[in-house]
Amino acid sequence: MYALIDGNNFYVSCERVFRPTLNDHPVIVLSNNDGCAIARSNEAKALGVAMGAPWFKVQHLQESAGLVALSANFTLYGDMSERMMTIAAGLGPTQEVYSIDESFVGLDGVRGDLTQRARTLRSRILQWIGIPTCVGIGPTKTLAKLANHIAKTAERKPGVYPSELAQVCNLASLSAEALHSLFKSTEVGEIWGIGRRIQTQLHDAHVQTVWDFLQLHPHIVRDNWGVVLERTLRELKGESCLSLEEAPSAKKEIACTRSFGKPILTLAPLLEAVSEFASKAAEKLRRQGSATSRVLVFARTSPFRAGPSYSQSVTVPLRHPCSDTPSLVQAAVTGMHQIYRSGFQFAKAGVMLLELEPQGKRQTEFDWPESEPLERKPSHDGDKLMQAVDHLNARYGKGTLSLASTGASRARREWSMKQERLTPQYTTNWDDLPLARA
Repeated sequence: MYALIDGNNFYVSCERVFRPTLNDHPVIVLSNNDGCAIARSNEAKALGVAMGAPWFKVQHLQESAGLVALSANFTLYGDMSERMMTIAAGLGPTQEVYSIDESFVGLDGVRGDLTQRARTLRSRILQWIGIPTCVGIGPTKTLAKLANHIAKTAERKPGVYPSELAQVCNLASLSAEALHSLFKSTEVGEIWGIGRRIQTQLHDAHVQTVWDFLQLHPHIVRDNWGVVLERTLRELKGESCLSLEEAPSAKKEIACTRSFGKPILTLAPLLEAVSEFASKAAEKLRRQGSATSRVLVFARTSPFRAGPSYSQSVTVPLRHPCSDTPSLVQAAVTGMHQIYRSGFQFAKAGVMLLELEPQGKRQTEFDWPESEPLERKPSHDGDKLMQAVDHLNARYGKGTLSLASTGASRARREWSMKQERLTPQYTTNWDDLPLARA
């Protein structure tokens, strides 16, 4: 048995915890540079604001409907997510954090009424950190994901599903007749892993609902859509094919990219930007215990802005795989020097770390001029320095220690994102700590 705990409209809910006046008002959270809607309250959805809607197209709703738009505060959302996942782990013995607002919990060996336990957990999360959630329970991860969709839809749209399934839906506790009714009422596109393209193909094959999909034979699904969709079908039939990934697998590539808040015309701010990106990527690299041997750097203009266009990238090889920030920043700066051209309005740049391998794996070389081969003895001083930097940044906040090439003053960075509607970092910055006044 599995449970999926999902934070409702998570980014908006995090903002509402510290600004209760936003409750019952239409609220959206905007993407980087305040571009598009990436989270919407139910009230904003009711206004017709679509996911990914450009801000300039819905901006008029500020005056006509009281729409509130906020810049994405990912520092706050990440911290609130960690708190929510810590509480959610109490539902069962195993946990897989699937995304910033979703967590699978294994329920094997958990006794008692699972539905009631889930409702208790939901109340605890709401009381302790103020985030509303919905819980779906099923014999497989795919069924738990589907149950979560039913729980959210039944809460948001009363009448679509039975009201008793709102907030918490336990498919394992329902009768066969009730399950069949739910499956016949649920669009096939709501199944985890079925995107628009496959949904269209299934519609063409007269498969409209989850119930229709369940009537297909696994071999037919595999022959027409592949083994991945066959596995989805078997999961819906109650055959567990996906296990919990309690520890996330190491990434094969690490990227840090960003669109700039305004066009960048000169080399200096681009060097600052890729230095910052390489520093962040290096920290992620060390966190997963890996090293890289190639650094890709790119920069490009905006396809939507008038003027000459330019897009270029270069891969800088490293002599030895490493994870220390100075080496990766030096490679990124070298790459930017190679691809930079004057006369362009740069809108985006980024750094990608390629060919990752375990950090403990050491490369050796032969010194051919010598009579005997010599093994390269790597120094651990750099590793200790990076550990100290990571520790201080974790304790006192990101950016407490950084390389000079990232820029002396964060406030004066030309390449910083546009975040005109950014709320305080309530839970991670002492200066932003909310004050309660009598």
